[in-house]
Amino acid sequence: MCGIVGYIGPKGAVPILLEGLRKLEYRGYDSAGIAVIEEQKLLLRKSEGKLGVLEERLKEEKFLGDIGLGHTRWATHGKPSNENAHPHHDCKGKLAIVHNGIIENFQAIKKMLEDEGHSFFSETDTEVIAHLIEKFYQGNLVKAVQKATSKLEGSYAIAVISQDNPDQIVAFRQDSPLILGIGEQELYLASDIPALLPYTRKVIILDDGELAELNRKNYQIFDLQGNILEKEIEEIDWDLEMAEKKGFPHYMLKEIHEQPDVLRQLLTTPLKDDGIDLPELGSILDFQKKIDRIFIVACGTAYHSGLIGKALLEKTTKIPVEVDMASEFRYRSPLVGENSLVILVSQSGETADTLAALRYAREKKAKTLGIVNVQGSTIFREADYTLLIKAGLEIAVASTKAYMNMLAAFNLVALKMGEGEFNGEKLAELLHFLREIPAQAEKTLHKIERPSRQAAEYIKNWDNAFFVGRGLDYSLALEGALKLKEISYIHAEAYAAGELKHGTLALIEEGIPVVALVTQEDLLEKMVSNIQEIRARGGYVLGLTQDKFVSRLEGEVDFLLSIPNTSDFLAPLLGTIPLQMISYYAADLRDCPIDQPRNLAKSVTVE
Repeated sequence: MCGIVGYIGPKGAVPILLEGLRKLEYRGYDSAGIAVIEEQKLLLRKSEGKLGVLEERLKEEKFLGDIGLGHTRWATHGKPSNENAHPHHDCKGKLAIVHNGIIENFQAIKKMLEDEGHSFFSETDTEVIAHLIEKFYQGNLVKAVQKATSKLEGSYAIAVISQDNPDQIVAFRQDSPLILGIGEQELYLASDIPALLPYTRKVIILDDGELAELNRKNYQIFDLQGNILEKEIEEIDWDLEMAEKKGFPHYMLKEIHEQPDVLRQLLTTPLKDDGIDLPELGSILDFQKKIDRIFIVACGTAYHSGLIGKALLEKTTKIPVEVDMASEFRYRSPLVGENSLVILVSQSGETADTLAALRYAREKKAKTLGIVNVQGSTIFREADYTLLIKAGLEIAVASTKAYMNMLAAFNLVALKMGEGEFNGEKLAELLHFLREIPAQAEKTLHKIERPSRQAAEYIKNWDNAFFVGRGLDYSLALEGALKLKEISYIHAEAYAAGELKHGTLALIEEGIPVVALVTQEDLLEKMVSNIQEIRARGGYVLGLTQDKFVSRLEGEVDFLLSIPNTSDFLAPLLGTIPLQMISYYAADLRDCPIDQPRNLAKSVTVE
């Protein structure tokens, strides 16, 4: 959600800024802009729409400045427009600012500044910061930014340049990610790692309340009191090649096909002959006897992984588990205490609502476990314990491989915490199936690619679709419905199949597509009965099952897909692949922008 890029060094800034913004396009945006300083004059260009619109405009101009900022905006205050696009400037047009996040008290600050004679040109909260810095500026940009940020309330990251300080970028972070990249006699700034990968692997991740000053010789980082901090330089081991499509037409399809490999990345080390080695859980295992409740808190796709995590953890640990949408968690006054374990799930490790839930849990003295994909992210650093899902860089807005590895991570945690509840034979059986999952995922990809496209051929012509299941299949159905609606724009809903007769059957009409998940043996006959209810009312049922249940489903559904046999406990890991593929092909057949669906952002860093 929004992207910041900055550069200062001996090279022309514009190509570097545009390339950095291109690497951040996956985050979602509706406008783009840059600001550079050339011959001590601030030059600013911005446009509504995709980055290509801005690039076409810049072809007509030759900006040679070697210091600048770039931004892609996802609208929060004010509609997408040229005026509301970033960067924003002060009254005199000498200072430019880019901003991610939300300033909660901007209306009060704006009124104060207007009373003092400042004029505003946009509807954004961002522009207020530019004028506030202008108000405090007396020749020292660092001090002006420090004073301005002390007046701001909210979650944000900003970067500022001024033609009066042509050798300096000043940046500040509060609850929104910001990363300093260190090159050879040049410095970079970005809101996410991919923007830096073409240029450097050496980064410093700013913490909340930290200000960075980048100049032509070096950098300095300050805390809120103005003290200079010594920050450790981290080496990023992400492969730049992971950010390329590798011949696939879309990042989403590439990332679906990467799932066997990322499963191996996650599972190979912890899976031992006699059990699971998961040192990331640390003293949670010693504390486990005291745990009276587990909370899983997440958003969107990560929330759906948590629903499956709940079922697994309750089955293995016999501890009650609650799953909360992070945006609701704090506001319902959850009964979190010092004997609680709160598991926070986030692909980026920066999701604003999930991060706020983490801090709430820590205030209540609960133990916290972060399940995240980004090392060094805020949740990674602030949680008591962290399990990296090792899915690698995910570009498509609709999560696939990160969701897969979230499910795998929950299986690891559940089996490790539940070791005492299994007899040796049962645990050995589950470990055997889990070791096979990467290879089974490869088989699934080859097996279901064609039938998934055939299913999508039917679904693409409908405005509505339904997903049904029971137990683990219902939780997976929720993710299947989300995937379909977020990239194909087909309205899709998931229902617990046993609830159909309590009202939902009224929605079934002749031919409407219903994806029925049937992977759980103990619920097989119940699901067959529910499918018969749907077909009796004219619904077109697309069944998804394991190979071992195919003979029972034949004749009961209109179209059947099957995944290789595995433990019912692990079936969601394979079952998610055909759901992803159906959604992908439905979106492709409808000519939708698959990697960047409208109105959505990859990393949601505002509440």
